[in-house]
Amino acid sequence: MNINKLLLEAANLNPTKNSRQEYIFTLCEYIEKNELTLPLYQRDVSWTLAKCVELLNYQLLSKSPISAISINIINNTEKEFAVPQVSFIERELLSETVRGQMSVVDGQQRLTTNYKAYCNHPDLKSVVLDLGKGEFVINAEAYRKNQVPVGVLLNKDDNKLIAYTEKNKALASPMVVNALLQIRNKIKTYQYTINFATDLTEDEQINWFEVLNNAGSRVSIIQMRFSKLKAHGIDVYTQYTHVYRNKVQEYGYDFFTPQKTNVSYSIAALNPAYEVLISGKHSNNFAPISSDTKENQLCNLGPDKLKECFEMTLEALERALKFIENNDLEKFNRSDYVNYLVGYFVFHREDISEKQRENLINWYNGVEFTNKSNTARRKIYTDLLKI
Repeated sequence: MNINKLLLEAANLNPTKNSRQEYIFTLCEYIEKNELTLPLYQRDVSWTLAKCVELLNYQLLSKSPISAISINIINNTEKEFAVPQVSFIERELLSETVRGQMSVVDGQQRLTTNYKAYCNHPDLKSVVLDLGKGEFVINAEAYRKNQVPVGVLLNKDDNKLIAYTEKNKALASPMVVNALLQIRNKIKTYQYTINFATDLTEDEQINWFEVLNNAGSRVSIIQMRFSKLKAHGIDVYTQYTHVYRNKVQEYGYDFFTPQKTNVSYSIAALNPAYEVLISGKHSNNFAPISSDTKENQLCNLGPDKLKECFEMTLEALERALKFIENNDLEKFNRSDYVNYLVGYFVFHREDISEKQRENLINWYNGVEFTNKSNTARRKIYTDLLKI
């Protein structure tokens, strides 16, 4: 009987033996030195502040350990294996990949949360340890006497915590200082299990990531695809999706739930600009809805064209939000109202007439998206463009 050689090779390789444990602070030191980085395809940081607090409390209070981190060690620096690397948080592209580089395949969100505490990053400035409640909480107001900022408690510099307690009399008693040092030491020496692989190709890394994340999701794949544009000078997050989200929230909307919609809504809003740049005409399946996102087509655009897409969409977004605001229209907490107007203003870049304004207001006040199929929603958009 013939036995496949690859099957025998697989039987003789046990990747679970290549694991070790590392302290959180040691991992943060690796990140600070760019010894621990992210492959270019990795999506942006997606955790909410509440999710970060949940992790910090789990590390502090739970009786069970956090799940393992997955890291690919790059020994072969040839292009096939050495996927370009970016730094944590700022996602700066590294000029070169050195032998022995540790690249995070799975665990970015957990590591980033801990590193932000370690370097006292502004993103966690409202996260504090509340001694009375016995847990980390979010406090966007002035810190209370029994609260210590996480960026002080878990700062890389031991002296930051001591200096903070000395400046705050309520925390200066030996009993409180001792408790804080114990808490700090627990997190400082908290160990993550690291599962290592060596010289995985990009496809093998993505496959590993997808298996670890329930076989992947459409949103994860979209984010990976766009992340790779960093190599061409395009940072879809800082140049577009974050700008879109911040602008929408600035006008009082909060429809980014669940977290994945941070990407899908903003990417869907690019469809009209893509059509205007490519053909100038609207096609039925290019509505600005999540089910119609065209990440493949967008990623195949040249960098200049993609930037133009961003600019056109953000300009139309500003017009759409001002239109709702200036005409005292109800702010429905649903992305369709905003994105459909974005599409309209992309196709109508010139000033609209008074008649068009009135028709738009009537459309906005009368349109209904609830319980509509994608086919019906596409027709609503097509009809809107004719106003």
